[in-house]
Amino acid sequence: MTVKNEFSLEGKVIVVTGGTGIIGKSFITAISDAGGTVGILGRNRKVAEQRSSEINLNGGRALALCADVTNKNELINARKQMLNMYGKIDGLVNAAGGNIPEAVTEYGDDIFNLNVEGLKKVMDTNLWGTILPTQVFGDAIARNGSGSIVNISSMSAKKVISKILGYSLAKASVECFTQWFALELSRRYKDLIRINAIVPGFFLTEQNKTLLTNTDGSLTDRGHSILKQTPFGRFGDPDELKGTLIWLLSDSSKFITGTTVNVDGGFVVNSGV
Repeated sequence: MTVKNEFSLEGKVIVVTGGTGIIGKSFITAISDAGGTVGILGRNRKVAEQRSSEINLNGGRALALCADVTNKNELINARKQMLNMYGKIDGLVNAAGGNIPEAVTEYGDDIFNLNVEGLKKVMDTNLWGTILPTQVFGDAIARNGSGSIVNISSMSAKKVISKILGYSLAKASVECFTQWFALELSRRYKDLIRINAIVPGFFLTEQNKTLLTNTDGSLTDRGHSILKQTPFGRFGDPDELKGTLIWLLSDSSKFITGTTVNVDGGFVVNSGV
């Protein structure tokens, strides 16, 4: 097999949760460009259908799937749609996630009176919103005989980052789950089914825009601090995650499982000295 073919997703059917988001859009485009068939899963049916139509009109293959990643029955229905349409599932990208204002702690807040309900909601979306799709679509991958699962972690799982306790807890748990599940998969399926995680650095998206920029577009103090800590001196672009994603989904990474790959402009290795 040539190197070019090793990175190809030709013939592979891959579901992307959070496929209606900003990073999700980069992911579904990358998968299609690499020759893969993509299931675009999200709660916004209109956006999922628009994106699937764009891919199909451009010669790719895509299916819109409307489901909440915390609702197992909806996920099972989405799996049924994929299998009815394409007959198999080869891969899964767990890109659904995010934070909410109720789970953000501001300086001066009473840290002995945290908004537990807010923290739980963020844990549900990011942790259970990774575990449940892995259970549902992973079962189809196992029945297919081989495949790859890619989770999305965060710098907040690697280093203590102020304000976002719930998100940090959830993403640290996603990394733990990734490693645990990799071991259990290998015990049952050897090298046939793999699971890894991408760890993005700081990307300017709708999710964190209000934390990093002011209304006039200038950086907040937090935004300045992040860029100072990032050796590359800039925020990442969602498209800069594409290469790592395709690598982990393709046969070029077939001896890799249970690992986390930082795509962060050097943020995590910077001691500040």
